[in-house]
Amino acid sequence: MATSSSNWPALAAREHLASGKPLTRLEALVLFGLSNLPELVYEMKGQGFIIKKRNITYAAAMVRVNQHAVLQPPANLPIREILLTEYWIST
Repeated sequence: MATSSSNWPALAAREHLASGKPLTRLEALVLFGLSNLPELVYEMKGQGFIIKKRNITYAAAMVRVNQHAVLQPPANLPIREILLTEYWIST
């Protein structure tokens, strides 16, 4: 059965998490086009996944994004002070 293109962002983010890598909303949006990562996390928890979370800086998430894309925030954005929630599957 073919995967609907509308489901691709959630599937890609799910596979990213399942591979053991952490993910923030910023990364989910920029890398996969998934606008509501917390909804996916909620669904995965309902399916029995143990998902942990913590806060990381925007700067840390930006470093990871820039391994695959180019993200240049405005010069006056306090990227070391803005916190994002990072999710990962607990093993």
